[in-house]
Amino acid sequence: MSEKIRLGGMALANGVLVHGPTSWACAIRHPDGRLEVASAKKRFTAARVGIPLLRGPARLAEAMAVLPEVKRALPAAKLPMQDGRTLASILAAAVTVRGLRGSRLHPMTQELVAGLLSIAPAALALRGGELAAYHGAEHISIGRYEHGESAQKEHERCGGHLVGPLLATTAVGNALASLAPERARNHARAAAQLGAIGASTEIFGWMTRHPENAIAQALSKPGHELQHRFTTAEPTAEQLEVAEAALGACLELERGDDPGA
Repeated sequence: MSEKIRLGGMALANGVLVHGPTSWACAIRHPDGRLEVASAKKRFTAARVGIPLLRGPARLAEAMAVLPEVKRALPAAKLPMQDGRTLASILAAAVTVRGLRGSRLHPMTQELVAGLLSIAPAALALRGGELAAYHGAEHISIGRYEHGESAQKEHERCGGHLVGPLLATTAVGNALASLAPERARNHARAAAQLGAIGASTEIFGWMTRHPENAIAQALSKPGHELQHRFTTAEPTAEQLEVAEAALGACLELERGDDPGA
């Protein structure tokens, strides 16, 4: 049996994006029921970045770099951040976090609350409706490829599992940054955010390799609860068809001309 290709993905309001080590594919459903698929090789891949704390930011940059290509290939694709409600929640969270910075709360409390507020827009965007169902379809299609027909709408590598590690590392990093001289505080916070992304990604990788570890399970709990209660829903057969189309197109590019793949 050939080795499984490592896949990730993103739910859209009208489809699913699947990406592998070197390629991406996106499938959307038009209002008239028509299914449209686009795929391409990635222009930038994070695999060439080997420094541990830089791998996380590089993977994030890789994922973000694909989105403009998706919109060019599929103008009708509805990305999560295009929703007006999501944009409003991002603005509200930013204003609230700014207010927290000037409050009298303990620095660690400030950072924990700020971290929770920072994930609120993503949770709001995914809660209910088509986006949550396509999120479930993304997980089921990738899960079936990896594990067979027993796949569920929750997936062990969902980005939601970064919530626990990211909250912890962001809180610690920003609390330390708040101790910097005022003139350097903004730069210190920016460095803390970069470090938190890098550290949380490394922790997440360790969690996926040691799922039976008690600490890994504790760190996974917030992400699992987010998936189970808020950010995924059971998809319809039509939505699963969209996810499977994206997955198939991505695998076709990843396998290339290798007949044994």
